[in-house]
Amino acid sequence: MQDEGKPLQQANRLTCPCVVIHAPHDLRVDEREVEPLGPGQVRVQVGYGGICGSDLHYYHQGGFGTVRIKRPMTLGHEVAGTVIAVAGGVTRVRVGDRVAVNPSRPCGRCRYCLEGLPNQCLDMRFYGSAMRDPHVEGAFRAVLTCDAVQCEAIARGVALQHAALAEPFSVALHGVSRAGPLLGKKVLVSGCGPIGALSVAAALVHGAAEITAVDLTDETLAIARAMGAHHTINAASEPDWPQRFSADKGTFDVMLECSGSERALRAGLDAMRPRGTVVQLGLGGDVSLPQNLVVAKELTVCGSFRFHAEFALAVRLINEGRVDMKPMVTGAFPIAKAREAFELASDRKRAMKVLLAFDEAAA
Repeated sequence: MQDEGKPLQQANRLTCPCVVIHAPHDLRVDEREVEPLGPGQVRVQVGYGGICGSDLHYYHQGGFGTVRIKRPMTLGHEVAGTVIAVAGGVTRVRVGDRVAVNPSRPCGRCRYCLEGLPNQCLDMRFYGSAMRDPHVEGAFRAVLTCDAVQCEAIARGVALQHAALAEPFSVALHGVSRAGPLLGKKVLVSGCGPIGALSVAAALVHGAAEITAVDLTDETLAIARAMGAHHTINAASEPDWPQRFSADKGTFDVMLECSGSERALRAGLDAMRPRGTVVQLGLGGDVSLPQNLVVAKELTVCGSFRFHAEFALAVRLINEGRVDMKPMVTGAFPIAKAREAFELASDRKRAMKVLLAFDEAAA
């Protein structure tokens, strides 16, 4: 295998190392061809990529729900790097610019794109997804060819490691937008994995007056506090915690439910005040709701799926130093140790966000 992060010219084809899932627990670093540079496109030397929960599902189970890999697929969709080539006429970014890459590529033509709902695109191409056949290849590759409009410039002094978290931060920002104005509100964040911890930060920058984070481990709660939570609760050691917040029909104006757990959702509902809003970000399969409680409290329950405009906002907030991503980063591994990185990322007590380093000099 060639040195990580270095593209290789073979038989007039440019190739580079990619992190590829072949089957559950069969993760390899394969040489794959770099896509040619087309109109409106740029080529990015990837610096860092964050391992997401969906990547872990592909690694451990080969997929999730009914989605399964049918052939080897390059993983990854949380990346940042440096522009090394641009097509003629591209002015959005220049060679040498450091960028975060938006992995979401809506078609721009379907009814939902035209209605201003590109995250609901009927022909979405999202990096590292087996929902389509053929699969959409991911961005865990040393050299990525992408559309210039997918790139958001990173400010001088911002670490590429932190910029690689723009995508999950976008998910959190979209969830907050679904809740409506948070100014002066009391917010409950249920589940403090990466999306939950970033939802704490998103709620804070949107003006939440008080944020309480709930999870099952002290390790994740410590990071939630570092991201701005005012109060934290370990539901494993304090299972009756909702009783503290249920007086006068409840305390919280908004719940951002990030665990996907039915038990966590129901516990949070008990602590919600009348006409509060519950935003479901976590995925956990079918759950049942206490219908009488939802009706009696006149609660609004809504979902939140991916993001669109929030990606540029996420990068701007990181660029301006309004959100510190440092507490989120557990560590970075060279892609030769990708399997070790995935194993660590699977341990919630030891890891929040584990990164792969494709070009260690880029840091």
